[in-house]
Amino acid sequence: MPSLQDQLLKAGLADEKKAKAIKKQKKDQAKQRKQQPKGTQQVNETRERARQAREEQAERDRMLNQERQEAAHRKAIQAQIRQLVETHRLERRDGETPYQFAHGSKIKKLYVTEQMLDQLSRGRLAVVCLEGQYDVVPEAVARKIQERDPEAVVVLHERKQDDEATEDPYAGFEIPDDLMW
Repeated sequence: MPSLQDQLLKAGLADEKKAKAIKKQKKDQAKQRKQQPKGTQQVNETRERARQAREEQAERDRMLNQERQEAAHRKAIQAQIRQLVETHRLERRDGETPYQFAHGSKIKKLYVTEQMLDQLSRGRLAVVCLEGQYDVVPEAVARKIQERDPEAVVVLHERKQDDEATEDPYAGFEIPDDLMW
């Protein structure tokens, strides 16, 4: 059976030149389709998905690395605090006087000497908590610990005046000789 194009040419409804132009156009289109690789759109989508997956993985790696660095930093600070406490803790073996203080919502008790009790109340000594153990350290050490971790210092009273510099407010008044006590 002859093609539709041949039938139109015999009937005189189509021109020979137009038929050749249409054939040439079809061949060019077929050639272009053959030159263009199959699935280029799929390849581009695959590349895009792969690029996106790499970016997401890189972001997860950055976040994980940042968390590790923060953990290492916290660990280093805890090691510094431990070293400060271990080198500067005051011995309280012979302490018989109880010193009570609040830690969180609980009342804790340490046995200290009378001199330590006086210095704790004046702010010259402080109580620190390290790994569940309470120790007494000098004020300067407690301030260093407080800079690193404010929660480690449990008790540190503020000094209002230094005892050596304290003057008697009644020093200018004379005591009468006839005062009866």
